[in-house]
Amino acid sequence: MHFAEDKTFEQLLDELDALLAIVQMPPGIPVATVAINGAMNAGILAVQMLAVGNDELKAKLVNYKLSLKQKIIDANHELSHIKYDYKTN
Repeated sequence: MHFAEDKTFEQLLDELDALLAIVQMPPGIPVATVAINGAMNAGILAVQMLAVGNDELKAKLVNYKLSLKQKIIDANHELSHIKYDYKTN
């Protein structure tokens, strides 16, 4: 992995230029981006777009998103029972 201090100013500008080429598209050219190694989110994004015209797919997507919501609720509930003793100074 390369960090900013390992790169020349020109390399940093090239990387910024690549990012700006993606995020500053003109009207009429929509761009959807996901994180590096974000295949799962890319799949979800694709299904969301396809579900606009497909009621069966939309229902499956809604159920999937509800299951994700429930996982977060359950995890928060479990974490709320963990107690920590904090010491300062």
